[in-house]
Amino acid sequence: MSTAFATEPLRIVAVSAGLSRPSSTRLLAERLAGAARERLTAEQDRTVEVRVIDLRDLAVDIANHLVTGFPPSTLDEAIKEVAEADGLIAVSPVFTASYSGLFKSFFDLIDNTALTGKPVVIAATGGTARHSLVLEHAMRPLFAYLRATVVPTSVYAASEDWGSSGDEYTDGLPSRIRRAGGELATMITGGRAASGASRVLGLDDEVVPFEQQLADLRLD
Repeated sequence: MSTAFATEPLRIVAVSAGLSRPSSTRLLAERLAGAARERLTAEQDRTVEVRVIDLRDLAVDIANHLVTGFPPSTLDEAIKEVAEADGLIAVSPVFTASYSGLFKSFFDLIDNTALTGKPVVIAATGGTARHSLVLEHAMRPLFAYLRATVVPTSVYAASEDWGSSGDEYTDGLPSRIRRAGGELATMITGGRAASGASRVLGLDDEVVPFEQQLADLRLD
């Protein structure tokens, strides 16, 4: 392995489909990226670069590309950054019990082999916890189709989750963010996680070995 390759920064790209400003969707994307960067920085010597892509700013370019087949330079750059990232974070607000049309339109423009094997965190925001299944029923199948490797922990943030630390039955949003970010970091650096698992463990759990995760799944 060349020295240049070994010292090249690790790149995390977070895609936010939030439409408002300020945006809870953007905030969730930033916090997930921060959690992944914190874990990566603690566990290895390479620098970590984070880029957050706001699809709100690319909405017109996305529509033009869908019609003409030719992406403007800013959109083309965003597509390339997603394809070349070491790890991806994809966050959408929930519209009509699914991801937003803007979110889907952007990923429709990604070549269906560009995300093959790429570690991805999926996350969503919404006004009520009743829409949390959008992660498993819509977003996880989308990225499975794109052949990405989705980390076990998906993160849904309802309005009441912001500022909540959880209770004895449910981990709070900060814990879920740390866990998902840690899983993404583990996959980026060559670790493995139990594919398809979506349960959330304890507040400060470390990412456990693959074999132990399988054993835990068999007991559930």
